[in-house]
Amino acid sequence: MIASCLSKHRHQEWIKFLRLVDRQTSQDLDIHMIVDNYATHKHPKVKAWLARHSRFHMHFTPTSSSWLNLIERWFREITGKRIRRGTFRSVKQLVDAIMAFIKDHNSNPKFFVWTAQVEDILKKVRRARVALDKTPRA
Repeated sequence: MIASCLSKHRHQEWIKFLRLVDRQTSQDLDIHMIVDNYATHKHPKVKAWLARHSRFHMHFTPTSSSWLNLIERWFREITGKRIRRGTFRSVKQLVDAIMAFIKDHNSNPKFFVWTAQVEDILKKVRRARVALDKTPRA
């Protein structure tokens, strides 16, 4: 896992992270990134960077579908196993704990296995669409 902890989440930080991924991965690999629809990921400067780095492929999850992004599952794991159990007296202590957890994870990585069946996922999507269609729009 490649990670960084930054104080902001603007397009500048996203490009910095993309550069980190670019440096830390073999240049002969295509990089497929699954991201949410946050504006940072679609900023014109990000699009320009991606245009110059054709091995990067962005895949956007639909709005309100974080469950499709496996990194969200990993965030749940780090929250449950490290962050929620910790006491941090500074941001630096929190960042150090996060990076130590990632280092430990990387020393013995385990794949996440998607166990949901396609039809079960599609049923959830259909139910969500029905609920969203009933939601009054402002």
